[in-house]
Amino acid sequence: MTAQQINITLGTAGHIDHGKTALVKLLTGCETDRLKEEKERGMSIELGFAPCLIAGHEVGIVDVPGHEHFIKTMVAGATGMDGVLLVVAADDGIMPQTLEHLDILTLLGIRHGLVALTKTDRAGPERIAEVRGRLEALLRGTFLEGAPVCPISSVTGDGFDDFLKALQALIRSIHPKSASGVFRLPVERAFSAKGYGTVIAGIPVAGQARVGDEVVLLPRGMAGRIAGLQAYGRNTDAAMAGQCAAVNVRHWEAGDVERGSVLALPGYFAAEQWFLCRLRLLAHENCFLKNAAKVKFHTGTSEVPGTVYLMEGDRAAAGAECLVQVRLDRPLVAGPTDRFILRTQSPPQTIGGGVIVEPALGRLRRNRPELLADLAERAQAVLQDTTFVEYALQGRDRQGAVSFAAAATAADLARRAKVMPSRLQEILQELVAAGRAVALPGGLYLHRARADEAERRILDELAEYHKRSPESPGADLESLLAAAAMDKDVGEKLVARLRAAGKVADRGGRLALAAHRPAVADEDRAAMDKVEALFRARAFNPPDPAEAAAAAGLPPARAAKAVRVLMENRRLLEVAPGMLFHQEAIDRARAILTDYIRKEGQLESVKFKYLLDTTRKYAIPLLDYFDRAGVTRASGHTRYLRPPRPTA
Repeated sequence: MTAQQINITLGTAGHIDHGKTALVKLLTGCETDRLKEEKERGMSIELGFAPCLIAGHEVGIVDVPGHEHFIKTMVAGATGMDGVLLVVAADDGIMPQTLEHLDILTLLGIRHGLVALTKTDRAGPERIAEVRGRLEALLRGTFLEGAPVCPISSVTGDGFDDFLKALQALIRSIHPKSASGVFRLPVERAFSAKGYGTVIAGIPVAGQARVGDEVVLLPRGMAGRIAGLQAYGRNTDAAMAGQCAAVNVRHWEAGDVERGSVLALPGYFAAEQWFLCRLRLLAHENCFLKNAAKVKFHTGTSEVPGTVYLMEGDRAAAGAECLVQVRLDRPLVAGPTDRFILRTQSPPQTIGGGVIVEPALGRLRRNRPELLADLAERAQAVLQDTTFVEYALQGRDRQGAVSFAAAATAADLARRAKVMPSRLQEILQELVAAGRAVALPGGLYLHRARADEAERRILDELAEYHKRSPESPGADLESLLAAAAMDKDVGEKLVARLRAAGKVADRGGRLALAAHRPAVADEDRAAMDKVEALFRARAFNPPDPAEAAAAAGLPPARAAKAVRVLMENRRLLEVAPGMLFHQEAIDRARAILTDYIRKEGQLESVKFKYLLDTTRKYAIPLLDYFDRAGVTRASGHTRYLRPPRPTA
């Protein structure tokens, strides 16, 4: 019966020459030291990978180097671990890299493991008991407190049965990684295989990939397609997060694929230089961090020099947890919730680590309370895809700026939250059903709080407009949305929601609060009656506004107000800039025009002025108005009726 492959990866950790590679070989039969130099020197330099059959499950094991010069390689391997085998030699006991590796494992968020007390064939019972006691004291308060400490000899095999039982229990305690995210594999190494082309090896940190999927190599931006996949050294149709995987992309050159590169699905990731991070410093003596400190930043399989900027204060003390910005000397690819390690540049020493919150577009202005509150909320939100999507719906960009009532598309949210479209739709449906998000027509989404705030602003602006102009039937949409500082596309959809809810009414193309009724003062009513009578009387040779004021015997300001209110009530219509006609004149002109063309089949433009008994000054703008209104169409100087528009 074939063992079930599960996406769990274990890793070794511990000081150089404490028997990590020998233990893996005893467990798997695989020699993970593959380089000639490793075999000659008797120590691991690169990561080694081996499949392991445990309790009917096939899992991966990563063997990391123990020498302090290869800490960056150890971090690269530890990033993909779900559980750790901390290896300590019984003869040497606890050594410097035992301590540093334990710190790194803790900072990387590893929560499962056991201790292999190796080389028991070189130590007597008293020494084994002594080292065991020291280990139990060291591990007190760490994630390995209470973990099994298993004496074992890779030479004689003594202790192997108890070690294997503890390992089986460890596997059962680990929940495999979710494979629902966006596929991303930090490159550990690449090589060329005869007949296959380039093969890229590593442990995916998110999602899954299938044969035939399109991928991109970042930061180079090379596009390709997966021709073949292996997991744990065997061919497979899909490779998932947490599995030791090999990806075959035929047409790339292996020399173009460097460690630290990232293989990913296209469209989600880019190489960045600024990152917002949540940092925890180790609680060791003299372990502190000054603002603008130079560091080595380790994440995935990358190690890049950079500068750390504290978001508050000028110094972080040992054991402190804080938000920081990191500016890297060169761009790298990383995503929300990726773990990282900080080491000093000289002398190299691990000082802290934590979680990447999100890439930033540039340096953030620190010590602003509102920004710090937003960043703290963001740092918490990224821990789950649902809460991060909800955060992204609030309209805050990566710099913390708020785009008021800015709606997002599903594609926008998928890219920012790094979730696949199918999972995103599940999240959006949950948020809408829970009343925490609003779905707008056209595939747009708003956070409920943002939608409520935007609708309040629309209603407040309408109330203010009615206060300023009680005689007006309502505000025009464009002016209303400009006053509310709102995007037109989103604003129109929110106004439609308010109309459907009965809070806003459409009054002849103008918007009003549903309860509003125009209230015209007596003196304004008299002025409106005079102006309207004048336009009625001069149907096809109407006055201009100044002429109307004089003819009606009104002060210019009062006449202008009367004209404005009549226009808002659609009693007067502007057919050309500064040229107004009464609505009744427009209706009469339309009837004359359409009756004539129905009888004659067409109308020469010059004829229209005679039909209306007016001049070309007024006839031609009216014809152009009817063209725009869809009543007629022009062909040279001839007008024809347009066919009626179909009704839905």
